[in-house]
Amino acid sequence: MTPELQLAVEMAEQAGRLTLSYFYRKSLQVFTKRDSTPVTEADRKAEELIRKAIRSRYPDDGVLGEEFEEYVGHNHRRWIIDPIDGTKAFIHGVPLYGVMIALEIEGNQHLGVVNFPVLGELFHAEYGGGAYCNGKRIQVSSVADIADATVLFTEKEYLLDMSSSHPVDKLRHEAGLVRGWGDCYGHTLVASGRAEVSVDKIMSPWDCAAIIPIVTEAGGCCFDYTGVTTISGTGLVSANNEIGTALLAAISDKRIN
Repeated sequence: MTPELQLAVEMAEQAGRLTLSYFYRKSLQVFTKRDSTPVTEADRKAEELIRKAIRSRYPDDGVLGEEFEEYVGHNHRRWIIDPIDGTKAFIHGVPLYGVMIALEIEGNQHLGVVNFPVLGELFHAEYGGGAYCNGKRIQVSSVADIADATVLFTEKEYLLDMSSSHPVDKLRHEAGLVRGWGDCYGHTLVASGRAEVSVDKIMSPWDCAAIIPIVTEAGGCCFDYTGVTTISGTGLVSANNEIGTALLAAISDKRIN
């Protein structure tokens, strides 16, 4: 484990313990951000903790987080933080939220860590080194038939939007099982072979950065609604190799036609 990955794991664990002290409170104070999404003191305190550790160890690296302004670094390295991915779940006492930390090097997602403090599951991956959950190697499933696949989604719009011919949207009618186990939890279910596809129609860079290396190092693929692997695109789709390859081909055909 490289020093960078070791730091990310340690800080995801520490931040996770911090969030737990708020998770069990009955009187959690919730604020509304400019984009109308909720934020809690736990989100802010966790990000401050992670930022402080990164700045202390790697002062020249950039830092992008959900809750505070970006610090522009002096090299081609940028840490990307989501202190609580699934804040709405966190607020409602649902244990499927995660602490996410990623390192981007020269525009590529080099490593990702996602810690689920309540569940006791910590995922990590580094480019070329495989993906792991609690130290055990994980891989995506080999399911190839959509009729046998489990498809997960985050936003209600995935089910409520008007009929769409987009290959990803069509899965909601074709999949054997469709469930709303969303946010980062859904994507790690794909990485660990417990689901075949996870769909987010609305994403920010901090929502994607840690997910991409974990899913891809587990043998899967991540792409946005246009078929591009990016943290700044239109949504994010995680899939196992078989179904992901078919979806990418269908997206390409639709774009050409």
